[in-house]
Amino acid sequence: MQRLWFVTNPASGSATPARCEAIEAIFAERGLELAGKTGFPDEPLPDIAALDAAGVDTLVLFAGDGTINAALCSLATWDGGFLILPGGTMNMLARALHGERSPAEIVHAAHAAERRIALPFVEAGAHRAFVGLVLGPGGNWFRPREMVRKGRFRRVIGAVRQAWRRTFRDHVRVGGAPGLTQRYQAIFITGHEDGLDVAGIDARDWRSIAELGWDWLTGDWVAARAVTETRARELRVLGRKPALALFDGEPQTLEPKAVIASGMSRAAFLATE
Repeated sequence: MQRLWFVTNPASGSATPARCEAIEAIFAERGLELAGKTGFPDEPLPDIAALDAAGVDTLVLFAGDGTINAALCSLATWDGGFLILPGGTMNMLARALHGERSPAEIVHAAHAAERRIALPFVEAGAHRAFVGLVLGPGGNWFRPREMVRKGRFRRVIGAVRQAWRRTFRDHVRVGGAPGLTQRYQAIFITGHEDGLDVAGIDARDWRSIAELGWDWLTGDWVAARAVTETRARELRVLGRKPALALFDGEPQTLEPKAVIASGMSRAAFLATE
């Protein structure tokens, strides 16, 4: 960890310009070289060629889980390392790697004793989730959450109504998960080295819908109550319609019969916990 590229997203939560400048000051204090920086999404993420041309060995990500996911997926075959700093709302990946340390504490600790680990992920086609995959109509609550995050409060009520209707009206089913035979409003999937943890979330009554929606609006989408939990080696999306899927909170669409599996990254993530 010596020559860095710094990626931030001011809209992610806590990655304000002032905090970004404070982190850059810590880089200088530690004698780290800043080869480049990107303000995503206004600027495109650096590709492998750009990082290699600049001699970068570590990509520092100070953003939310969605921005981090985009960078990790686009640079999946890059040989460098990733330092994840908590710059979003939930910061679940940063917490897994560093506990409750602040960005400043993480930079100091990572530079003092560099340790890289591999992480499991959920994979479906070209998409990966390092925090988790939410499958099904319950994922529509990401829309009002984004309205709140972007300050578009006049659109929040309409987005809530749409998410409410779709959560009541639609459902999702998967094959390959023992005991998960119902139709669910959302299925939460996390990856492990030897398979998938799967939780079917039942939100058929108004109270469950309200709880699910509140968890989404407050950012804690993992807190939605699970009614069925199981483990699986591999899942398949059942039914005839495409299913909404949120990879680390970022929306994608999975076609019927799409395969969902687990995988392991290379040892690329700097960990201080």
